[in-house]
Amino acid sequence: MNKTGKFSDAIAAPAERGLHGDSVYERLCEDIRSGVLSPGSRLREAEIAERHAVSRTPVREAIRRLEAEGLVDHLPRSGAIVRKLDYSETMELYEMRTVLEGTAARLAARAASSVELEELQAINDEMREADGHADRLVTLNRQFHHLLHEAARNRFLIKSMASVDNTLLILGASSMHLPERAVAAVDEHSKVLDALLARDGLAAESAMRRHMERAQFARLKILRHSAELS
Repeated sequence: MNKTGKFSDAIAAPAERGLHGDSVYERLCEDIRSGVLSPGSRLREAEIAERHAVSRTPVREAIRRLEAEGLVDHLPRSGAIVRKLDYSETMELYEMRTVLEGTAARLAARAASSVELEELQAINDEMREADGHADRLVTLNRQFHHLLHEAARNRFLIKSMASVDNTLLILGASSMHLPERAVAAVDEHSKVLDALLARDGLAAESAMRRHMERAQFARLKILRHSAELS
């Protein structure tokens, strides 16, 4: 603290750099999720720094973090590129997601509070009302699943699920952009909720597994359509 009672720029600078780094990371994640940065896209430090009006240092930090999380590969002579998942990796990813989401539903049936169950119901009701508004549906669907993970009361499951969620970013746009899938997802959530309200862990897990299997089928449909267009 200097004589004026304010922290010096030298002390404040590291915090600012950390904030900028986090912001660049979050924006790059959103670019990957939305398809602005599609699989195989190169991440050019100078271009990203200019686009987000930051120095190259926080950009470099964000790219390193994406590499550590498996979203970006570093190739000789090409530099950093957004990873591509092949068919087998996509199947494996959804297999793990199905296991984790099913386990979360089973644990939440035992551990979720009545307030959390009411909130899950409210989110699903909002999803039903948001029919046709894809971006809103994507956000609400993410909130539904994240709340369910928290309600499971298992920190290791949450950490594993966060890793799967990050990798899902590479696949691009959510299946909630398919109108028929969005309607079906709300009904599938309702079946999970019925089991949660009955405190039936096995039924909740079974309903969630069916939900994930339908989500996987929709994802493969999207990827197949994208391959036909390319």
